[in-house]
Amino acid sequence: MPKKSAARTARPEPNHLADEGIRHRVTREVAEDLAADALSRDRAGKPPFDEVARLREAGLPALLAPPGPAGRGTDWRTACAVLREIAAADSSVGELLGRHYALSWSARFFGTPERAEALELRAAAGQWIWGGSTDIPDPEPTAGPDLTLTPAGGGYVLHGCKTLAAGVQVADRLVLGAVCADSGEPMVVCVDPSLPGVAADAEHDRLGQRLTGAGSVSFDGVALPADQVLGTVPQDEHAVSPFATLAPLALRLALVHVGLGTAEGALAEARDLNRAAPRGRAAAGRDDGGYPDGPGTDPYLLLAYGELVTAAHTAAAVVESATEALARGLLAGQALGVDERADIAVLVAAAEAVTGRTAMDVTTRVLELTQGTDSPADALGFDRFWRNARVLTAQVSPTHSLRDIGDHYLNGTHPALTLRA
Repeated sequence: MPKKSAARTARPEPNHLADEGIRHRVTREVAEDLAADALSRDRAGKPPFDEVARLREAGLPALLAPPGPAGRGTDWRTACAVLREIAAADSSVGELLGRHYALSWSARFFGTPERAEALELRAAAGQWIWGGSTDIPDPEPTAGPDLTLTPAGGGYVLHGCKTLAAGVQVADRLVLGAVCADSGEPMVVCVDPSLPGVAADAEHDRLGQRLTGAGSVSFDGVALPADQVLGTVPQDEHAVSPFATLAPLALRLALVHVGLGTAEGALAEARDLNRAAPRGRAAAGRDDGGYPDGPGTDPYLLLAYGELVTAAHTAAAVVESATEALARGLLAGQALGVDERADIAVLVAAAEAVTGRTAMDVTTRVLELTQGTDSPADALGFDRFWRNARVLTAQVSPTHSLRDIGDHYLNGTHPALTLRA
């Protein structure tokens, strides 16, 4: 694995953000810092070593972790608000943090409470960035599972390759789904990417989300102690704990907040531009009254902003409903029932569908409002919002989400208890 940047050091103590006011201030300061050079960093498209150093310096990796004693970590609602604000400034860093936060719950989803507590304490102390994917391999794959675990010497040996959307070169720990070569059982493991046999290959020239650290990681005979297995997943979906199946829903909803933040960030930057250099009207008409001294005197510009802001507010309301439901599910823990999990899955699917459409509509129309479509290389940088939204929304098919919502509403069918995102 490439060496990580040591340009910045993590100064804060893990619990330094326990006070709510301090959390808001630190989040705002990090967002402003990222926004200041977001365009130049996006254009450069380098691995996010510097970005991760900024996050560590502010203490955000320890903040974005499951809540624990003495103010450690943070609850789901607060964390999502942080993700949304960071994503408005830099969508790539928002996704990196969103995946980090969702994956930081993995030990609670798949392991014992004691194992989760020990791992979370180490992660907070080291300000680990989590990467990986908890997707469980298909039980009957055509070409075999991506990752296999072979029992050896009281532990396992990991082989295979996995493509990841974030954290390939900067993650301190990877959470991965693999299949036991002997039993065929799916397992979730925690891997230190600095171990011998682990190699990362970054993905270059992405359309959008260029600073997430996307790429592939290969594992060539990586020795894993038995205690690095977080848990074994039953092959029968009816035997899977409903709480464990919140893992893919948590990741999907975290990315929904990133998509919503991207749309809100595009709107805010476009507003600032139009206030500073308002578009004038070609000719006066019957709609010219009432706006003579406003920052934008074109009534059609005002109409466009009215439509886009309303769409963003609508998406935010749907996302808030899903966020509240998932927060309750996380609090329920192993007591979460199948019906409650089904309701959460439907609300997350609705949030995905609405926000995906809104993010694409807002970022596309912002290009028009700022004349960002005049050239392929938008000098103002509004193209990055559209590119980021396109990559984010392409990860999930809205057709599947809408079908599940319709089936649940019409037939009362529960979405599958799956661990695949």
